[in-house]
Amino acid sequence: MALGYVGVLTIRVEMPWVASLKEKRALVRPVVERLKVRFPLTVARLDGLDAHDWEVIGVATLSNDYGWVEETLRMAADYIAKEGPYRVTSEHIEITPLGPDEDE
Repeated sequence: MALGYVGVLTIRVEMPWVASLKEKRALVRPVVERLKVRFPLTVARLDGLDAHDWEVIGVATLSNDYGWVEETLRMAADYIAKEGPYRVTSEHIEITPLGPDEDE
């Protein structure tokens, strides 16, 4: 039986109309900061930091309740999708059990 679950969401956002890194940061950073305040999550800008038209945002959470982890990550994905002036082009959720293997 798992002691808990670690959930990770990776989401790629694109904004092909953006012409500079400064403009992109002004669109993405506020959403990332509000997400940290609104949900019990760790959030980071993971990839595309040097690209002006796309970025990958990573979100992680931990709980002893699988359903809670899944629901929280889904709410975070929905929040990211609706809060920013960009397009979400891909998202991936992975939930990993913690604790000893069943064979032990």
